[in-house]
Amino acid sequence: MSEPSRFDRGHTDDLMSFLAAGPTPYHAVANAGERLEKAGFRQVMETDAWDGTSGGKYVLRGGAIIAWYVPEGAAPHTPFRIVGAHTDSPNLRVKPRPDTGAHGFRQVAVEIYGGPLMNSWLDRDLGLAGRLSLRDGSTRLVDVSRPLLRVPQLAIHLDRSVSSEGLKLDKQRHLQPVWGLGDDVRDGDLIAFLEQESGLPAGSVTGWDLMTYPVEPPAYLGRDQELMAGPRMDNLLSVHAGTAALAAVATGGGPELPCIPVLAAFDHEETGSQSDTGADGPLLGSVLERSVLARGGSYEDRARAFAGTVCLSSDMGHAVHPNYAERHDPTHHPRANGGPILKVNVNNRYATDGSGRAVFAAACEKAGVPFQTFVSNNSMPCGTTIGPITAARHGIRTVDIGTAILSMHSARELCGADDPFLLANALVAFLEG
Repeated sequence: MSEPSRFDRGHTDDLMSFLAAGPTPYHAVANAGERLEKAGFRQVMETDAWDGTSGGKYVLRGGAIIAWYVPEGAAPHTPFRIVGAHTDSPNLRVKPRPDTGAHGFRQVAVEIYGGPLMNSWLDRDLGLAGRLSLRDGSTRLVDVSRPLLRVPQLAIHLDRSVSSEGLKLDKQRHLQPVWGLGDDVRDGDLIAFLEQESGLPAGSVTGWDLMTYPVEPPAYLGRDQELMAGPRMDNLLSVHAGTAALAAVATGGGPELPCIPVLAAFDHEETGSQSDTGADGPLLGSVLERSVLARGGSYEDRARAFAGTVCLSSDMGHAVHPNYAERHDPTHHPRANGGPILKVNVNNRYATDGSGRAVFAAACEKAGVPFQTFVSNNSMPCGTTIGPITAARHGIRTVDIGTAILSMHSARELCGADDPFLLANALVAFLEG
């Protein structure tokens, strides 16, 4: 692989389009599915009987997607190579009774999802997107991508303590966005507005999963545009890289692949992964097992396949912060554009061990990609990922990796503009086995 230049940004350009098109997990997996369709994959329904034919297939469930490519002649016990990621990001989500307001302002009642940097959501122009459930049992994606809502910050003149004591936000009182003026707040106004925006008959929406998002598009940043700023990099950057890598392997690897490459992108990682579309649910195990059985396999074949399987859990990690270097381990300082990071924690907050490191090192060496290592400062708690969950739930050897970014969990995050390309190349080499 040739050395990427700062002007060779086709992959990162495409990532920015992917981020903009994925304001919610539902939109992100629909976009990933469309991209895989162009690479020859076909969607299969969980309610249908599956066949053992070769080729690319994928399952969509809510905000999760599992996609896999079966080479011609693959045996029932052929192991899997899995890229794991998650589709959700911390944000403000609409409550069941969304219509509220006070003192002449019309507002939308929201609940905090995950652990956002709440101050980063203040004074931003927000759109509204998600999934509408209709009376006939179908669903419809909706995306109001123009400035619609805003969480206005209190002026400093009305809170001088901000300068000395810092900003303090009450999650219930201070984060309800405004979306208009008027004292005549009526139940049903927001949903009626979304029905109109979506071209749906009045009263057809009976359920919704809606969330706000900043409408400012992703952009290159810096004197030489060596950085990229954008929303939801944690963790759509990994979903995009995994989708691109799987498509590349499926179209270029063919029958010589020694494994079955898989993309598993889950919802609800930011809240613990315990859902039917989360990594702690049965979705991945069910899909992999059904793939084995569809190819005529037995329980013994399933056990053999799982024993030889490896998963790269790809999620964002922390680049060393130039203003807070003391918060990092003094001997582990991942840098932007330094390549993907291997994430290690001996207390199993990450699933990486020495044998997993060897697998990732081999993939990076094959791809000609440098990699870095991340561990937390001993004096600070370490976050976690879907990695330990995947390893424990399925008995699959799992390695935690990712991309180093700044401003994790902000409404707008920052990474090196070459790092997404480097990650995708490492994932291609890994999926090829």
